[in-house]
Amino acid sequence: MVEKTYPTTTEQQDIAPDRERTRNEERYIAPPVDIYEENDTLKVVADLPGVDKDCVGIQVYDNILTIQGKPAHKASGNPVYGEFELVNFFRQFELSEAVDSERISANLENGVLTLTLPKAEKAKPRQIAVSVS
Repeated sequence: MVEKTYPTTTEQQDIAPDRERTRNEERYIAPPVDIYEENDTLKVVADLPGVDKDCVGIQVYDNILTIQGKPAHKASGNPVYGEFELVNFFRQFELSEAVDSERISANLENGVLTLTLPKAEKAKPRQIAVSVS
């Protein structure tokens, strides 16, 4: 599995011809990730503090695994003063043929996202029996 980051595409808005087109104003950071290999699976553990289950997006398209998360303020009321800004999370990984992308599962608990990526049958080690002639 290799990390690859691709620029996000947004629909082009009608802008005056003399104005330069710029990127979307929304900011993203790459969440810290740990990857573990077990016998039959890979585990991807990503820290997404402040992100609820409904605000997480996980997608596999063209062998690219995309993780997106949008944190939300937990406090009620209107903010009067703030020293930090909540920033969205975005990270992509290129999956090899060794991963069975149809069986990927995800669990989010206390801001920690755990993805289980099962290995494809052809990628699992196989014991070969030796016969005597």
